[in-house]
Amino acid sequence: METREMYFKTDFKTRAENDAKYIEGYFIRFNQETELMRGMFEEIKPSAVANSLRANDIRCLFNHDSAVVLGRTGNSTLELRADDMGLWGSVKVNPNDKQANDIYARIERGDINACSFGFIPIDEQIEHRDDGSVKFNVLDMDLKEVSPVTFPAYPQTSVQARQQDAQQHKKRMLETKKSKLRERLNNGIKTTHAG
Repeated sequence: METREMYFKTDFKTRAENDAKYIEGYFIRFNQETELMRGMFEEIKPSAVANSLRANDIRCLFNHDSAVVLGRTGNSTLELRADDMGLWGSVKVNPNDKQANDIYARIERGDINACSFGFIPIDEQIEHRDDGSVKFNVLDMDLKEVSPVTFPAYPQTSVQARQQDAQQHKKRMLETKKSKLRERLNNGIKTTHAG
């Protein structure tokens, strides 16, 4: 399955302490419906990150660029923890990395105020709502990375992949309904013949 990205605005904070610089804020908000495109929504449930926090070496990138690594959980330069609101993170900026220090300065000035995260859904419920919209409720994920981003925009390929998921789910639901209806009709016919 392809890695998905989800975007939202956030309030990053910068902090300096004993010559160390930190970028902090929420990288994921739980139970918050995000509109991917007209009629398509996604929501991350609190359970979704638990397994990844235990098992993954999660990276903090800039703009999802694997060439610009700001920190990682595996070497404790990225701290991530889940609370009632979402997934909060603190990245310790490398003092010898000019790019990381430039990103810190842009966040400090407020030029960058959005974030995103890359994940592969493991368990999700898809809701087809009465108004024709579709909502993906992500219950578990394989979280790969979190990213401060310049532009919170969904790549078209990511939206198309979700549309295909929704269509396949709708088709499966319809096939299940048809199968149950056939079963009820067959049982009704057998009962009539038996009587």
